[in-house]
Amino acid sequence: MNLLVTGGAGFIGGNCAVELINEGHNVTILDNLTNGSLANVNMISRITGIKPDFFECDVRDENKVESILRSKDIDAVLHFAGLKSVSESVMSPLLYFKNNIEGGLSLLSAMKSAGVYHLIFSSSATVYKSGQKMPLSESSITTDNNNPYGKSKYIFEKILEDLCASDNRWSIGALRYFNPVGAHKSGLLGDNPSGSPSNLMPYICRVATGQYENLKIYGSDYPTTDGTGVRDFIHVQDLAEGHVAALKYMMSSVGYNVWNLGTGTGCSVLMLVKMFMDVTGESVPYILAPRRAGDVAESWASAVKAERELGWSATHGLDKMISDSWHFAHKNN
Repeated sequence: MNLLVTGGAGFIGGNCAVELINEGHNVTILDNLTNGSLANVNMISRITGIKPDFFECDVRDENKVESILRSKDIDAVLHFAGLKSVSESVMSPLLYFKNNIEGGLSLLSAMKSAGVYHLIFSSSATVYKSGQKMPLSESSITTDNNNPYGKSKYIFEKILEDLCASDNRWSIGALRYFNPVGAHKSGLLGDNPSGSPSNLMPYICRVATGQYENLKIYGSDYPTTDGTGVRDFIHVQDLAEGHVAALKYMMSSVGYNVWNLGTGTGCSVLMLVKMFMDVTGESVPYILAPRRAGDVAESWASAVKAERELGWSATHGLDKMISDSWHFAHKNN
């Protein structure tokens, strides 16, 4: 198939693009390079041996997106483009609503004009209300999101659901990921944000390589086993395979579907730091800091629905997530 991957020059979109190319699909990448890089596009080419078409473009440029959809005869879109920092969204909610909701609406309008009705949406576990019984299933409460980032994902999910209800030509799947980590096994494509990382694993890696003096663990008084937040960390390779499985499902169905992509196991921040030191043999000095606004105490998935309907389940353990993350960080330090 001919696929458009928005945000395909980023960490998650790039690794998914690799998996889609390896599955034999023709991939076109669209990215405004806010969080992505041309270096990642080149890494995709090195890994797969195939150079994807690339357009530097914002999804809010509706006319240009429509032109790309038509010129590349696109069959389906995988939408990763958007801002993704919980803490930043608390500080700048309008920025998040403008990018994540307005951008999505522009993409949908361009798709409709071009006659493209299949979409996989990169959603997030942040759509779930905090304080619920774990693990979180797709039927858990998704109102009262804890931060503007989660609200932006939730609002756009509801837009997608209403769109499918209004027009049976649409086939849309929303994938609610938990906490993607790891890197491509080659060490060429991983999570390497510009500036200070908002995600935990690249932060840990930068402390281990000496770029930062210590790791700040935000929140040590949560009602968890060691007081630090508990998350469901999932290898980006498992995540990529989940997108391939969802795409196969959506191409032979219509309507709106949602699936969690997680391992089903929670791990505290402190546990992850200690496991990182055990696996790599590197020191990661850390200090305990106050909680950040917008964070939740615990969040991990029930991925039973994805296993039942998509035939997908996560297969990589935390040791593999850590070793691949460290391989990438050490190689690119």
